Amino acid sequence: MKVLLAAIAIALSPALALAQQAPPAKKAPAPGANKKLAPAAQKAVEENTPIDADPNVKLTDADLEVAKRVFVGDIPCELGAKVTVTPLKREGFFLVTTKGHRFAMHPVESRTGAIRLEDPKRGAMWLQLGNKSMLMSQKLGQRLADECQSPEQVTFAEKLKANPVNILEAPKQPDPITMPPAAPASKPASS
Repeated sequence: MKVLLAAIAIALSPALALAQQAPPAKKAPAPGANKKLAPAAQKAVEENTPIDADPNVKLTDADLEVAKRVFVGDIPCELGAKVTVTPLKREGFFLVTTKGHRFAMHPVESRTGAIRLEDPKRGAMWLQLGNKSMLMSQKLGQRLADECQSPEQVTFAEKLKANPVNILEAPKQPDPITMPPAAPASKPASS
């Protein structure tokens, strides 16, 4: 009996060794299974997915007045970047886009008087000062675009260089330098 068991063990040992070394067979992915899209495909999907303004956001008259001062169009930024600000169909809302990012933004009150647009769903903020603007991702904790300047901001920055203002001193004139008015809004973008 021992001899029979030993003969069976010797005969099966090569098969057992092969079974231990063979990798498990891979299953073919099911059709329609979630696959990661190529970067070009991701960009195409992002660009063609409509962005709607949040219907829960109610803008005040003051917010709508601030929206009239938002610079629109293609705004060049540092390092060759560009931000495009386009009014949406809903009054006071803007589509703000830059390389790989799109946001539906609306005015938010600012204590400093700067124009501030936010997209709370996507965690982004557009801050427009007299001489420059910047786009920040609050989710990523970084600037997506900086030193952005519309033609009006370039002119304003040149005036500031020629006539520097000390913000720590009280204004000597009743009408201090203020942010220039924005150009009229162009046609609304589809949402």
